[in-house]
Amino acid sequence: MTTTVTPVPPYTPPASPAPQPTPEFIPGAPPPATVWADTWRGIAAENPVLVQMLGMCPTMAVTNSLANGIAMGIATMFVLVGSGLFVSLLKKYIAHEVRITSYILIIATFVTLADLLLAASFPEISKALGPFIPLIVANCLLLGRAEAFAAKVGPGRALADGIGMGLGFTLALSAMSAIRELLGRGSLLGFDILGPHFEPWVFMVLPPGGFFTLGLLLITAAWIDERRRRGREARAK
Repeated sequence: MTTTVTPVPPYTPPASPAPQPTPEFIPGAPPPATVWADTWRGIAAENPVLVQMLGMCPTMAVTNSLANGIAMGIATMFVLVGSGLFVSLLKKYIAHEVRITSYILIIATFVTLADLLLAASFPEISKALGPFIPLIVANCLLLGRAEAFAAKVGPGRALADGIGMGLGFTLALSAMSAIRELLGRGSLLGFDILGPHFEPWVFMVLPPGGFFTLGLLLITAAWIDERRRRGREARAK
């Protein structure tokens, strides 16, 4: 009787998975976050005006009417989004020694575009804002976001951050402008709201009214933040 021996194939170890590429380490880069988190941070948690206290010059100077506040906010958001996107796209090609100069040139380009577009579309508002649109280039908010965020993340997160910070800046300026125009003139966007018998608070459209309104908004923001903090502590218990 003959026994047939089946040959055993040689043992082949399973293929190890391909090594995942290690993400490039960028000093000072923000932690990973969703697009919504990057956007919401600029609107509420790190609002440029009410939390970071940035851009105080236009905040005080142009918020005596709602139209001016909205126009300044939208122009600033346009520059934030455009400059943040270009800084993120070009960060690998900009030498470290000249990065600040390059960022300012990018910001100045978008400020010029915003100024020309505003002058062509809304000449009266452009005239009322005067030099404050060109002075957006000196707003520390824009250079700060370019250096601290856009230069360290991808284009998607840079866009989200620009939109969030721009919306937060616009909302803060709009809130201040609405309060000052309503109490200082009794109107909003030129429409009479409080009627002919209302006696305008003239100081609200003057520089002291800007500081008074900013103080009211800061107190309100601090009160809301404190209530939220107490609510979180109560739920934790």
